[in-house]
Amino acid sequence: MEQVDDIRLREFRQVKKEIRGSDQHLIVGIDVAKERHNAFFGTANGKTLHKGVIFDNTIEGFEKLLTLTEALKVQHDLNKVIFGLEPTANYHKPLGEHLIRCGHMVVLVSGAAVKHNRSLLDGNGTSTTPKIPLTWLISSPSGNSSSMNTQTRRCRI
Repeated sequence: MEQVDDIRLREFRQVKKEIRGSDQHLIVGIDVAKERHNAFFGTANGKTLHKGVIFDNTIEGFEKLLTLTEALKVQHDLNKVIFGLEPTANYHKPLGEHLIRCGHMVVLVSGAAVKHNRSLLDGNGTSTTPKIPLTWLISSPSGNSSSMNTQTRRCRI
């Protein structure tokens, strides 16, 4: 089990290096809630592609998210997707596990990292800042992100 965690940790660190300044990655930041999630789509270069997407915490909602993800990926000629989830309680588990089963890279991002990065962007830390999910993966140097595997174990970075 420890060997699997080591591999996932190395994979996550490699992806984190690749994503900075990449013109190939679609980043999907998701603020997880009990019944409905909010998603933001952007690039590693800071370009907002789509924001304010609300989808249900159901298989139908997950499929809606993946359909839009694929459409944006094709439309903007991006070939890699990373989902960053800001978990709330255990509500992230069904979505995270579904995304992983579909072969996607999923990382969990702490609320503290989101708040810190939000304040760096706009100076006030309000929850309406649209580019926050983008910064979760790009500028979290202090280890506030974690990789998620199919058993939703966390590998602290």
